[in-house]
Amino acid sequence: MTVLAAMVPGSGYLYAGRRWLGLLILALWAGVLGLVVWYFGRDLRTKLSDLAFDTAALKVMAVLLAASLLTWAFVVLTSYRLVRPRARPRWHTGAGYLTVVLVLLVGAAPIVKAAQYALVQADLVETVLPDDVLSATTPQDVTEEDPWAGQERVNVLLLGGDGGEGRTGVRTDTVILVSMDTASGTTTMFSLPRNMMYAQFPDDSALHEIYPDGFRTNQGDAGFDMLNAVYGQVPLLHPGVLGESDNEGADAVKLAVSGSLGITVDYYVLVNLEGFKTIVDAIGGITVNINEPVAINGNTDLGIPPTGYLQPGPDQELDGFEALWFARGRYGSDDYARMDRQRCAVDALIESADPLTLVRKYTDLAAASKDILSTDVPRELASPLVQLLLKVQGAKIRSVVFRASEKFFSGDPDYDYVRDVVDKALNPPKKKAKRKAEKPEAIENPVDACAYTADLPAQEPTEEPVEVLVGASNED
Repeated sequence: MTVLAAMVPGSGYLYAGRRWLGLLILALWAGVLGLVVWYFGRDLRTKLSDLAFDTAALKVMAVLLAASLLTWAFVVLTSYRLVRPRARPRWHTGAGYLTVVLVLLVGAAPIVKAAQYALVQADLVETVLPDDVLSATTPQDVTEEDPWAGQERVNVLLLGGDGGEGRTGVRTDTVILVSMDTASGTTTMFSLPRNMMYAQFPDDSALHEIYPDGFRTNQGDAGFDMLNAVYGQVPLLHPGVLGESDNEGADAVKLAVSGSLGITVDYYVLVNLEGFKTIVDAIGGITVNINEPVAINGNTDLGIPPTGYLQPGPDQELDGFEALWFARGRYGSDDYARMDRQRCAVDALIESADPLTLVRKYTDLAAASKDILSTDVPRELASPLVQLLLKVQGAKIRSVVFRASEKFFSGDPDYDYVRDVVDKALNPPKKKAKRKAEKPEAIENPVDACAYTADLPAQEPTEEPVEVLVGASNED
């Protein structure tokens, strides 16, 4: 009866003859359950995502869970005292209280964990998504009813900041623009090389007035004119040029990508690659295919040899340190191979992050995320963005990678050609789109860069920017 009273609060009181009190508690318990089912049952995904980014509601939920736990524990304990025999041996009393303690511990564990996660999530949201974000480049006409300000597509810039021990500042060595259709979720990703020179800025930008012919700092070192230098150099050379901003470097990169590709960049998400290993360790590692030795440490320009290598082989299990060098290592390799490995590392991270692991490691993951993640996505858009990403999961995702070819050279890009490629990727001719839909196998670069291909014959390099079909819709 004590166990039953823990599962159905009020039943113990009814069994002991406390009818009205038992019915009251039973009615309250049923009412709370009914309210929860009614609220979340209407649209579970939307309600959960709204709750996940409502810090006030999360804190209130934590308090209510704590109060409910105390009330439930009182009901279980008093139910046991009411239903136990009046005359009983001493061992019976000890065994009874031991049972009550075990029941309380088992029942309290998920409630305590839920309250803890609510507080951790509230802290994460307040840290990563502050209320008063200042940005010079985010859309202004955003409302709760129209979170995308009437846009057919929302463009989010993913930046991997290669900062860490022994490095001054942050270099955005990973630059990927994700363009998502707000209605269908169809997505196109544009990967830009870190060493792309002379990035363009939109005509109406203050940086275009300073760099009308592209990002040329005239500092005598070509490294200062690369795309990955914009983040650090613009705030250093022109502080305040873009107006009020919490992250001038990110705003500058958004404008550089916007001007170079010919489309507006709405928001950015920056991940510090040095903290990437913390995330990997938190989920217990990742598994990837390695097709050629990947250097650990080392500097080609300075003639410093690596301290070790990640050896080739299928299904290689990597810890955080190894995963970081799998994504970062460039000694004896090039930027394009590293771009492929970074995408593979992200794919492996997503695959490793199964729901059970996320639940068990959530506090560690949240703590790591606070240290490595920054964005200008306003808090009120977090839930709509999650809803859009759910659409993306079931839609087609294409990737356009700007590699060296006869038409593209990162040392002196033809930006008219780049913009033309972007426009055709986002607005393909109908016949061409239909032909690709009918023959999805006829895509360029059919060998998956993340597969183990060391035993396969090498492919000839492509002559055009590579367009790869990453995913397909549920209807295909």
